[in-house]
Amino acid sequence: MTRPGNRHDRLTRDNLLDLEDHHLVRIESVQEDQRQVWVLTRRGHGEAKQLLEPKGIRVSVLRKQEYDPDTGELLGTGYDDHAAAVTSTAAELHRAGIGHRLGFQTEIGHRLGNSYVQRADLVVRAPEAGVPVLLLEIDRRTEDAHDLVAKLRRYWEWGRLLPRDADKRTVDLVRSRPDAIDQLVNHEQRLWRRVYPPTGREGLVPVAFVFADTTEAKVANTVAVLEEAGRRYWAPRRYDSLYLKAVTARDYRQAVPVVVTTLEQLQEHGADAAVWRRLGRTGEQTLTDALDNPDGHDLYLAQEARADAEDKRHRATQREAERPVCSRCGRKFTDERWEEITVHRTAVRAGDKSVCGPCRADDVAREEAAAEAARRQAAAPPEPEGEQEPGRGRGWFRRRP
Repeated sequence: MTRPGNRHDRLTRDNLLDLEDHHLVRIESVQEDQRQVWVLTRRGHGEAKQLLEPKGIRVSVLRKQEYDPDTGELLGTGYDDHAAAVTSTAAELHRAGIGHRLGFQTEIGHRLGNSYVQRADLVVRAPEAGVPVLLLEIDRRTEDAHDLVAKLRRYWEWGRLLPRDADKRTVDLVRSRPDAIDQLVNHEQRLWRRVYPPTGREGLVPVAFVFADTTEAKVANTVAVLEEAGRRYWAPRRYDSLYLKAVTARDYRQAVPVVVTTLEQLQEHGADAAVWRRLGRTGEQTLTDALDNPDGHDLYLAQEARADAEDKRHRATQREAERPVCSRCGRKFTDERWEEITVHRTAVRAGDKSVCGPCRADDVAREEAAAEAARRQAAAPPEPEGEQEPGRGRGWFRRRP
C-alpha cells in the first residue's frame, strides 16, 4: 500500500522486518499469491498513536490475535482475506492519486443514538482529488444483500444525528417530530460535520460498496437489492417548488450518495477510471463524476430562476391584455388609474371608471371650473333697481334722443 507502483519492494520489506524485530508489527496472514498481510502489534499500535494523533490522524482499531481455546489455532482467517481486500482497495485508490498514505483509516466507528457502533471498513480523505471524505464497505459477498442495506440505513441515521451541544429547542423539536431533522438542511448543525469536513456537495457523507472475489451476477443482484430496498436512504426527493412542471432538479440534501464498483475493476482499469456506478443512474463514471449531482441544487436554482422569470413575463403579458382602455380617448389606463378604479377605498371617488387618468383629470377640471363659477355667482352683490327722475309725474315719458 505504501509503495503500490514499486516493483522492487526490498526497502519496504526490510523496514517491515526491522519493525518486526522491535515487536512493532507482525505478519497477520499469507495470501494464496504469497502476499503477506502485516498488522501492528499492541506495542506498535500504541507508538503509532503517539506519533500520529497529534497530527490529527486517527489510528485504526488494533487487530488482536485470538486463538481457539481447544486447538490453539489462530482465529479470524476470514477477516484476513477481508483485510487484504481492504488494503488492496486502499492501494488502488492511492495508486490513482486518490488519498495520501495518511489519508486512509480502517475500522472507524460511527456511534448511533442507541449506542450501536457502525464501523466503516475504510475511510478515505482526499480533498485534493475532489473526495473530501468517502466511507467504504468492502464486501467479499460473505454478507447478505439486506445486511448491506442495513449498513446503509445506519449511515443514513448517523448522518441525521445532532451533536450533544445542540440547541435544546432543536433537540426537543426533533424528539417530538422525527421528520423535523429534514428541516435542518444546514449540515453544520449535525454531528457528522464535527467528525468530517464538508463534502463540497449536497447530501450526507458518501458511501462506496466495493465487491471483491465474487461474480458479476452476484454483484448485479446485490446492487439491485441496494437500489430497491435502500431507496429511502440514497434516493433524492422532489423540490417543494411552485413550478413543479418546470423544475426537474432533485433534492439530494437528505440523501446518502452511494457508489459501487468491484476490486477487480479497480485493479484492471484504475480507481480514477470510469468504474464507479452511482445508485439511481445507469452506466459507470469516474469517482468524482459519480459523486457530483448535475441534476441537484445548482440546477434547481437555475430552473427556479428561469421559471420565476417566465412566470413574471406571463403575468405581465396577461396583465397588459387585461388593462382597461379609455372609452373616450382610447388610451390604456396607467397602473395608478387602474388601481384607483379597483381598490375599494379609492373607487368611490374615482368618477367615471370607463375613462383614463388624463380624461378623468379633464372631468375634474371642468367640475371644479363649474363649481368655481357657481360660487362666484352666488357671492356677487345684486344689481340695483331703476329710479324715476325728480319733477316728473306719472305718465311722463322721456323722449329718446
